[in-house]
Formats: sequence, structure tokens, C-alpha cells
Amino acid sequence: MPATDRTDPFRPFDTCLDREVALRVLRDTLSGADDGELFLERRRSEVVVFDDGRVKTASYDASEGFGLRAVRREMAGYAHSTEISEAALRRASETARLAVGDGGGTLADAPAGTNRRLYGDDDPIGGQTFAVKLDTLREIDAFARALDPRVMQVSASLSASLQEVEILRPEGASVRDVRPMVRLNVSVIVEENGRRESGNAGGGGRVGLEGLMTRDHWEGVAREALRIAVVNLSAVPAPAGVMDVALGPGWPGILLHEAVGHGLEGDFNRKGQSAFAGLMGQRVAAPGVTVLDDGTIPDRRGSISIDDEGTPSQRNVLIEDGILVGNLQDRQNARLTGVAPTGNGRRESYAHAPMPRMTNTYMLGGEVAPGDIVADVRDGIHAVGFGGGQVDITNGKFVFSCTEAYRVRNGVVGEPVRGATLIGDGATALTNIRAIGNDMALDPGMGNCGKQGQWVPVGVGQPTLLIGGLTVGGSAT
Repeated sequence: MPATDRTDPFRPFDTCLDREVALRVLRDTLSGADDGELFLERRRSEVVVFDDGRVKTASYDASEGFGLRAVRREMAGYAHSTEISEAALRRASETARLAVGDGGGTLADAPAGTNRRLYGDDDPIGGQTFAVKLDTLREIDAFARALDPRVMQVSASLSASLQEVEILRPEGASVRDVRPMVRLNVSVIVEENGRRESGNAGGGGRVGLEGLMTRDHWEGVAREALRIAVVNLSAVPAPAGVMDVALGPGWPGILLHEAVGHGLEGDFNRKGQSAFAGLMGQRVAAPGVTVLDDGTIPDRRGSISIDDEGTPSQRNVLIEDGILVGNLQDRQNARLTGVAPTGNGRRESYAHAPMPRMTNTYMLGGEVAPGDIVADVRDGIHAVGFGGGQVDITNGKFVFSCTEAYRVRNGVVGEPVRGATLIGDGATALTNIRAIGNDMALDPGMGNCGKQGQWVPVGVGQPTLLIGGLTVGGSAT
């Protein structure tokens, strides 16, 4: 077994800041407030990219700092600093306290404690030497090129990071979490008869790098990237019009994440900005549709032992058998709407205030065989890979581009198509689900979610689905 990095653990109250002093400053800041915390973070990350036969990027970053927040009703004061010291904390207190005003609030109850650990705490950056990482990427490059003479370019990357956080609460308790993250990605470009197409594959999670760097693993990733690229070489222009769409399992759940998940975040609903606002207890999806957000799945990319306010993550049911039963809540929005926090208060770093965010969002499987679902498509497409997309939270309207899709006629999968986009709105798409497969799968661990300028790692998943009446935008006439 390779040696793991034994860098001293992040303990800011032992090295940078007296804990009792920090607690007094925090309590003074929150006098008359409803809630707040001191969030301290250290993060280290490494990225190595081998592109077109040479090292393109080899970077290492390290940062640390704190964020101090005071919450009063709908207001929140937030200040942060890269300097963890008493002087910096007192300066931050002056800014954060502006949100409290005259005060008069009563501090919310502290989050429940937990001893649960969903992932290890070894630093994945030190799990292998830099030379071994580079040799692995060279092997991937050579292997992918040898698979097919049409391969023109290969890009392979390894990334690893470790985020360490400590959250001090005004009640005097503090909680810690150590969050590893790794990812391997392979991109292949092929050329035939003057036409070039690309394919991408990869993934990871909150584990060490060792598993991703085994030949058995990366060979499969390289073959998958090549397969997608070769499929797209023979793709014809996508059809256009309103038609049935069969969605594949796993990563296509990104459509569910964007078109539905964001609309179920507590801040959008409290402010009436979501297409699902005011619909609690009502039918919002077809019978059989159950959607969850679960931050408790061990080692998954979107999992967190505690959220960034100190609340333990949970398995939250959002839609049950088509009925809207829950939203995703941080502490502030939960308090303002009279419900319990759900462990979804997340932030990108110490420089950002928390807000309701997804973790691993997925739909449970049904009872129909995937082959039977595709066979039920009379005239449509089978979409199994997705790229980027855009969503309007206020009305749920979405546009998603397909990276791998096939024409289906009379239940028979035909030629691959390129340039297909799926257009619709989340509420209509949910109610138009006609069949739910028994093959629910989570994505391989490659999701990032953006909201209000903040990015956090997430997971998605779903079974094979048949959705009727989606608009497909394409280039065929």
C-alpha cells in the first residue's frame, strides 16, 4: 500500500486562534441574532493533465481562512479572511454584526450531533507520488491511441483534493469534517474522412486515488471515452419536433437535478421564485415517481457527513409517488418557514455564505425492464449522455444538449444522432413520465453544481425513463 500524506491535521484553535477568545467574539457578534457560526477551512488540491502527448498542467493549490456569519430574520451579515487570527476575527465581527441591527432575536437551537463518518480522512494527494501519477497518465494516453488508428488526440487528467473544516457554534460546541475528493477523466478525439468527434468519460468520489489508478479501472474509462467518440462519428443530424424520449440511467439524472432539484431548494420556495412554490402536498409528478436527495451515501461525490452549518446530512424524500413532500433546507430558510433543517446548507469555501444546495439527487427505480421502455417508443430518441444545460428556476423551463443519443422508430434503436437538445419544463416532464425502469443507477462521480456564483460537488442518478411529449431541437428537417 502506498504511504498516505500525514500532513498535520487542521486544528486552528491549537495553532492560530485561542478557542475561548474566538467563542467570546462569536457570541458578541451574535448577540441579538437568530443564528450564525464561525466556519474555518483549510483546502489543498492538485491537478495533473496530460494532453496530446505532453504534460499540459501540473498545479498545486493551498488555501485557508474563516467566514463569520450573523443571521437576523431574512438578513445575513458575512465577513471572511485568509488570515486566521484574533485581529482578523474582530474586524470581521464588525462587518457581520451589521445584519443584526438592534437585535432582539433568540438563537436557534444548535444542530444535532453525529459521530457518523461517510468517508476516510487520508489526504489523497499524498496517496501516490507525482511520478507515479504522471506515468499512469502516459500509460492511459498510449493505451487509448493504440485502441484505434482513428484516435487523433487524448487528454487524461487526475485531480485530488482535501478540504478540512471546523465549525464553531455560539453554544460552545464545534464540529469537524475532513473531506477527500478524487477524479480521473479521459477525453478522446477521433477523425475519419475529415470528420472529428470527441468522447469523454471519467468519475471519482470521496476516496483515495489508488482505485482510480489501477489498470483495470482506467482501461475501462479510456474504452468508454473512445466508444462515445466513435459512435458520434456515424451520427446523423437529430430530428426536430415533439416526441417521446427514453432517458438512460445514471448521468442523465442531471436533467432531474437541474429541472426539478433546484426548484425544490428552500430559498427559492420561501421567496415564491420556484415553479414548485406553494405546491406542498400536491401532485407534481406521475404516480410512481419518487425523488430523493441523499447526502449520506458513503464515498459519493455529493455526500457530506455534516453540512457547512454543522447539521448532519440526511436522506430527504422530496417527491413521493408523485406528491411533493419536502424541500431542501439550510438553517435560515428552515427557521423562516417553520420546518426543520435537512442538512443541505452548503458553501463553496470559507469565502462564501451557506445556502440550500443539493447533495446526491436521484429518482428511485420502478418495475419495468429498460428494454421494454425503449421498445415502447414509437417515434423518438433514446438519450443516454448529456452535456450542458440551462434552466429557469421561476418556471422550470430547461434546455439540455445530448452528447450521446439514438433515433428510435417502432421500438427499434437506430442510428446515433448529433445536435439533439431536449426542451421542456420540469413540472410537465415529471407528469409526462410514462414508464420507470428497474435499473436505477448513480452517476460515476463527475457532477458540479453552480448557484449564485458558488460551485459544489454533487451526485445525480435515475433509472431508465420514458417521457412523453418532450420537444427535441435538432438540425434535421
